[in-house]
Amino acid sequence: MKLLIFDLDGTLIDSAPDLTNAINLTLKEYNKNPIRVETIRNYLGNGAEMLVTRVLSGGKENYDKKKVREFLDRFKYHYNQNVCVETKLYDGVKETLEKLPYKKAIVTNKPHEFIDEILEKLEIKHFFDYYIGGDVTEKKPSPKPLLHVCEKLGFTNENSIMIGDSKNDIIAAKNAKIKSIALTYGYNYGEDISIYNPDIVIDDFRKLVEVI
Repeated sequence: MKLLIFDLDGTLIDSAPDLTNAINLTLKEYNKNPIRVETIRNYLGNGAEMLVTRVLSGGKENYDKKKVREFLDRFKYHYNQNVCVETKLYDGVKETLEKLPYKKAIVTNKPHEFIDEILEKLEIKHFFDYYIGGDVTEKKPSPKPLLHVCEKLGFTNENSIMIGDSKNDIIAAKNAKIKSIALTYGYNYGEDISIYNPDIVIDDFRKLVEVI
């Protein structure tokens, strides 16, 4: 038996347009210039707080904590109003999930509060037995969320597989001693995902049926 653990943003869904819209609505409140979706794609992967930190600092990972918290609150407000407007599934996701006869879970660094609505609107919630956001245990690349899901669903790390698009997914899997499959099309800070040595690299979600 296998447990398939999926990342969300950049793996199952392209959420960058809606995230960019929420960021830009918040920037407008602060009389700051809007930011391009291509830039946001390179800022994603470490959760909402780090996204905001990178936006405010121009790509760096340190900024005034108080200002980050204030901006984060407003960003979450705007994102909550438009959490799944332009967000879409990547090609082949729904039909491939239907063809994978295994237990499935999602481990994302996205705040947990936004997951349910996205899965509902994109009509894929029924595929997953469990899902957690980055504010439930720890964020990837920590192994804790992966191990938490394994324990919750009654699997060991040896019969589980992590599927994601980011180095955070691959490093988390290695830290948890879980096999990993990397997708090349998502958000990985402009880096080649293969340099993190996942067990398998694929460029199309539909190829999961073959490799698993």
